[in-house]
Amino acid sequence: TKCSLHYRIETLEIIMKTAFCFATLVASAAAFAPASKQAFSVATQAKQDFLEAEPYYDQSTIPVNTFKNKAPFTGKVVSTKRIVGPQATGETCHIIIDTEGDYAYWEGQSMGVIPPGTREKDGKPHAVRLYSIASSRYGDDMTGKTSSLCVRRATYWCPELKADDPAKKGICSNFLCDTKAGNEVVMTGPAGKVMLMPEEDPSTDYIMVATGTGIAPYRGFIRRLFFEDTPAAQAYKGEAWLFLGVANSDALLYDDEFQEAKSKFPDNMRIDYALSREQENKKGGKMYIQDKVEEYADEVFEKLNNGAHIYFCGLKGMMPGIQDMLKGVAAEKGLDYDEWLKGLKTKKQWHVEVY
Repeated sequence: TKCSLHYRIETLEIIMKTAFCFATLVASAAAFAPASKQAFSVATQAKQDFLEAEPYYDQSTIPVNTFKNKAPFTGKVVSTKRIVGPQATGETCHIIIDTEGDYAYWEGQSMGVIPPGTREKDGKPHAVRLYSIASSRYGDDMTGKTSSLCVRRATYWCPELKADDPAKKGICSNFLCDTKAGNEVVMTGPAGKVMLMPEEDPSTDYIMVATGTGIAPYRGFIRRLFFEDTPAAQAYKGEAWLFLGVANSDALLYDDEFQEAKSKFPDNMRIDYALSREQENKKGGKMYIQDKVEEYADEVFEKLNNGAHIYFCGLKGMMPGIQDMLKGVAAEKGLDYDEWLKGLKTKKQWHVEVY
């Protein structure tokens, strides 16, 4: 009947109007809602090829010390996140800084940070602190507009107070770990060429040895080679072998990313951890980084003999143990350690950045 038809038409119009209003409301809400966090492994560009040299492995135009103490760059914090578990020794944070694409750098370089305030002893500005950059040149969201740091909060335990002494805490590390979104960070650099990847030969093996936050440059390497659609990633045929030494499983850094890279590229990515409070070395003592590398000494020496590059990054206290271990292995192989090391340095296969 006409009445029932008219009723159905009116009902349909009401449903359509309601749906339209709901869609408009959702669209409006989406416009003002904060953007969801970009997954580290998801690219926001079709390719990461817009910050490359020509050819991509040419290192002649690497930016160095673009920003200096008297003319620094000011970035803004995007996020600061604790990235270790509750049983970790100390607190380590991952800090993403928005640079609007104006702070260019390459993987393996360091960023200078000038903490706010002045020194108590003379009222002068604080000195620059250097931190290895923990992202590729494209940043965590792969837009080329951010850079990231991996920072452990430096504290001093006072045995008399039986507590941390705030007067002796690390000025810059505490400033960075306490930052919140929108806070400004005064930056210098980028600094250094010691830890760069030589990308001209895509079959080059990289042996990356780190303790703690010394993992930072290697995260940049691994993201460039295995997560991003870069010319370097497309060409890479070698093996990236990561050794990381930390106290326990809760102190592992970026393990989810490294395991994802290994899962996707099992022939090109390798991971070995030294967990000093959870593992034992072959002598029954604590498993330190040099002990883990020693387990694979024959393979490491063979790779180096075939042109691999080896990198060391972390606390300077790591190097004596590593060098003693390498010296012992060299002696077992009938090699003159000093000559062997000199050869690696001459061929630029030996990279050290410790602090």
